[in-house]
Amino acid sequence: MKGQTRRRLSEWVATLPSFVWLLLLFLLPTLLVFAVTFRPADPYGGIGSGWTLASLLTLVNAHYPAIIWRTIWLSLVATTLCILLATPMGYYMARINPARRRLVLLLVILPFWTSFLVRIFAWKVLLHPEGFIKHLLMFLGLAGQDTSLLYTTQAVLLVMVYTELPFAILPIYAAAEKFDFRLIEAAQDLGATSLKAFVSTFLPGIRVGLMTAFLMVFIPSLGSYVIPDIVGGPTSEMIGNKIAQRTFVDRNLPNAAALSAVLALAVLVPMIAILTLRRKESPRDVLIEEGV
Repeated sequence: MKGQTRRRLSEWVATLPSFVWLLLLFLLPTLLVFAVTFRPADPYGGIGSGWTLASLLTLVNAHYPAIIWRTIWLSLVATTLCILLATPMGYYMARINPARRRLVLLLVILPFWTSFLVRIFAWKVLLHPEGFIKHLLMFLGLAGQDTSLLYTTQAVLLVMVYTELPFAILPIYAAAEKFDFRLIEAAQDLGATSLKAFVSTFLPGIRVGLMTAFLMVFIPSLGSYVIPDIVGGPTSEMIGNKIAQRTFVDRNLPNAAALSAVLALAVLVPMIAILTLRRKESPRDVLIEEGV
């Protein structure tokens, strides 16, 4: 009994710093944002006294539903594309020899050595009407003089996939590295094609990595505002852009908080759903996924 109590105490001591960190820097700020949502705006850019639903009612403005929907579908499409690209990459990285794997892993994380803003501005140069990509497409006959590559929703999606792809590759690779590839060989010996063996054994075996990749790409994509601001146009505005506008330009903090609350809910709902699905799994399935 003493040993069990001591073990639980040590677990609490080890968990306490992380718990306090999350409490102070995540839970409390989130609750404050929700609270500010129900306060009136101050004429001087602050928060007024009293309580009101005015900020929530502004969300029914004709512009907000379109922006919220654009943010969600752009984030979902970017996340889907990242996972589709990262899954075969993670499979490849887990199968190659260690020396080549280290080189590929270095190439995956290499973009992080450069400033995020520099990379976005680099894409702005590439997609510029006088940029390399436009001239190449015109040379190949795939674009005309009037074709616009910059300040479009497609440009925002392209750059979002580029910036978030490493965050999908790394967790999928981490899960694939623990996968027993003999299961694929066994499925092929039983008559399954390579594709069927891949889908029926490899994908279920790395679903923890897939869920992690989904969260690591979807959550930052929802809050993205630098990418739409630099390479997007008026029709590519996302929630993050409106939050920045309401905070720094309009100085309407309750309105910005209301939009932030919507964004927080869009982040928390998929997280809670995934955690709920994980809890419904049997302990044996969890142990198998984790390679125990």
